[in-house]
Amino acid sequence: MRISVIKPDSNTLRPVKKLTRYNLLHTIALTVLFVGAISSLGLMFNAGHNQKSILLIVLFTGWVLSPFIGLFIADMISKNWLSKTRLTIHWLIILIALASLVFYSGALNVPGTKPAFKFLIVPLISWVLILLFVPIKRKRANETSDKN
Repeated sequence: MRISVIKPDSNTLRPVKKLTRYNLLHTIALTVLFVGAISSLGLMFNAGHNQKSILLIVLFTGWVLSPFIGLFIADMISKNWLSKTRLTIHWLIILIALASLVFYSGALNVPGTKPAFKFLIVPLISWVLILLFVPIKRKRANETSDKN
């Protein structure tokens, strides 16, 4: 009696590995996004604990949360985009969330500025990065797929 061992084709298994890595990165990115948003709000409320204006607190809350909401929406609408563009969004989520926490925590303070400065400038820089990277990466990915 002869026993043969069937070895799986390595090309067959690669898409499964890539899909698994992509799912892991997607899960990590969304977790970091959620934790980053909640932590950013906590740091903002801590910095403005003496603020008596409810309107100002509401405006700052919306402004600080806006890049996180924008990245979440970008992630949701990117489900039909090419994987390279989605990977860019996931890495951008991780970068912006972690950088926001570093700046909001005071680890990198600009000398001579008021505490509110970082809560104004970090979301602005985040939006600039989002509006630069996502459309450019999507356009390049679409051009590459059109050539193939």
